[in-house]
Amino acid sequence: MEFLQQNWYWAALAATSGAFLLAETLRQRGGGSSLSAVQATLMINREDAVVLDVREQNEFYQGHIPNARHLPVAAVDARIQELEPLKNTPIIVCCAVGSRSAGVMAKLRKHGFEKVFNLQGGMASWQQAGQPVSRKRK
Repeated sequence: MEFLQQNWYWAALAATSGAFLLAETLRQRGGGSSLSAVQATLMINREDAVVLDVREQNEFYQGHIPNARHLPVAAVDARIQELEPLKNTPIIVCCAVGSRSAGVMAKLRKHGFEKVFNLQGGMASWQQAGQPVSRKRK
């Protein structure tokens, strides 16, 4: 106890640091719905997850995750039936930085898709992690 009284600032720093770490861990989990680039790669390789890129066409052609399916945000409602065969397949939704894909992820869940994940940080984090990028036009 005497140690804590004499070094209260270190104890406060340790407690604050731990609280921030815990808060960040809980935020990232988001019910297990966000994946880092590395986690997404593992899911693609181990579980045959499908990547759904919801960016605009010009963004998609500038570079996308290899074998990603392109479905712009504006077309999701009209074309959601195309995804029906994937209802039991893990789907990783991707956009530029992760905000548009979060909205699409919510729409998919509302339509009964259970294995839907958001690529945390989008293509920006994918490229920053050194993951492969394709510029192929389908």
